[in-house]
Amino acid sequence: MADIHIARPHALGLTQARKIAFQWAEKVEEKFDLECTYEEGSSQDQLCFKRSGVSGTLTVTQDRFELTAKLGFLLGAFKETIEGEIVKNLDTLLATKAPAAKKKA
Repeated sequence: MADIHIARPHALGLTQARKIAFQWAEKVEEKFDLECTYEEGSSQDQLCFKRSGVSGTLTVTQDRFELTAKLGFLLGAFKETIEGEIVKNLDTLLATKAPAAKKKA
């Protein structure tokens, strides 16, 4: 079994982070055929995902995303590719919501 752990800080607050987590869930459900369930909490949310050969959680807080996943034997051989795709998808969503940089006069 191979493990994946990805953490990304953000400054979006919990409400906006939830929106990104929902968008991420929609993408992985469609692209990777994952089954996702979302549980909201007062200070953090848990998005659980699974399919044959993979299971994990995305923890969402007001200032951090933390993803952990376990890959089965067959998918473990593709750990680097899978991890890269997860990182790319999450970073793309975070980049679209990041505040624009201020220009100097």
